[in-house]
Amino acid sequence: MEGETTHTNNTEMNTKEITQIAKATVELGITRIKLTGGEPLIRKDICEIVKNLSTIPGLKDLSLTTNGSLLLPNTAKKLYQSGLNRINISLPTLNPKTYNKLTKNNLNKTLTGINAAIKAGFNPIKLNMVILKNINENDVLDMITYAEKTQVILQLIELDPINLNTQYYKQHHHNLEKQEEILKQKAINIKQRQFMHNRQIYQLPNTTVETVHPIENTDFCNHCTRLRLTSDGKLKTCLMQNNNLTDILTPLQQGAGKEELKQIIKQANQQRKPYNNQTTNNPL
Repeated sequence: MEGETTHTNNTEMNTKEITQIAKATVELGITRIKLTGGEPLIRKDICEIVKNLSTIPGLKDLSLTTNGSLLLPNTAKKLYQSGLNRINISLPTLNPKTYNKLTKNNLNKTLTGINAAIKAGFNPIKLNMVILKNINENDVLDMITYAEKTQVILQLIELDPINLNTQYYKQHHHNLEKQEEILKQKAINIKQRQFMHNRQIYQLPNTTVETVHPIENTDFCNHCTRLRLTSDGKLKTCLMQNNNLTDILTPLQQGAGKEELKQIIKQANQQRKPYNNQTTNNPL
């Protein structure tokens, strides 16, 4: 399950509500939760959320995705001590000017955040690099060197057209074939991650690089068991669609118990329709 924790409106879930819904999902068999956004670290209660979720019986993995700019040493340490298992940090380039152009943030803040995560003890740490034509496509080798130096995993992500301006996508989409040919030459071993749209994992002598193709592809949809919980309490079974959301926060606020929440989760999952309109196996 993925939880989107960015601030959006006045109906944003509080820590207790997030925990109650998470407990119900874990009792239905979900074993992994990822906190995403927006930017989850803008929430002042993020460490409390992590602490509450990490203690749920049956939860095997709790991770978080961040841009790293707010990942101060003390914050990273508190997140680790609160029970966060893994962390993904978005890093499109090591070029300060390009980084600022893409994110409007300061590269040094993110690099400080990565170092803070390393010192806190997080392992593995993954760096998410979205490849953009004519912007950062030639920065991959530098990123591999940085990954080797810091002992983190690098994820090369192909630009996805969903929710993007058509002109922007055509201008900046870059197929990863060239990068994958380079990785094949450098790799000492190549694996595929099952149930993650057969993601390629290239084990290099001193680091690991994964390639991520657009997630609306057939392999992903055929194996997708993800369930997203938006910050305003809606269950979302497909990242690419917003027309099949299920409100679970309102029933909870009106007094729904755990068993009622479970039924709402099951009903939402039964409405799952793959983006590519092919049949998937429902996990619940």
